[in-house]
Amino acid sequence: MAGFQCATCGQYHDQLPMCLGPNAPALWNSIPPDERDRRTELSSDQCVIDRQHFFILGRIIIPVIDGPDPFVWLAWVSLSEKNFNRVCELWDSVGRENEPPYFAWLQSALAYPFPTLSLKASLQTMPFGERPCISVEPETHQLATEQQHGITMARVRDIAEAALHGSW
Repeated sequence: MAGFQCATCGQYHDQLPMCLGPNAPALWNSIPPDERDRRTELSSDQCVIDRQHFFILGRIIIPVIDGPDPFVWLAWVSLSEKNFNRVCELWDSVGRENEPPYFAWLQSALAYPFPTLSLKASLQTMPFGERPCISVEPETHQLATEQQHGITMARVRDIAEAALHGSW
């Protein structure tokens, strides 16, 4: 994807990112750094905190109306221990996409005017090798509306500017 002229800093950025998201669930960031090794297990896809909070990284796919590809939020969701264990049990299994969706809570603070943390969601496992997909509720939240109806490339630029300049 081509670059863009940033309205925030006035600079030209070589690439417009079409996939953004945090490296850890929000709760992980609230744990003092010197306690993280003892209290957490964090991988690129899964996180367990204090052996009682269970997270999976998934994709919120947003159609881009005037672009060739969707925009993707990488986001963390929390699952019950039972559902987390089931997802982990099937993690390397062919056919895991046949599992019904898991109830989840969004655990990533994304660049929206109203909080995304703790939005009701569902997590659908995908074929082996693909990151799970997240569907967001309630329908009245801007994130859910964008997921259902899509966004423009101008909105993708707004999101990228917020991410690049730390305003989310």
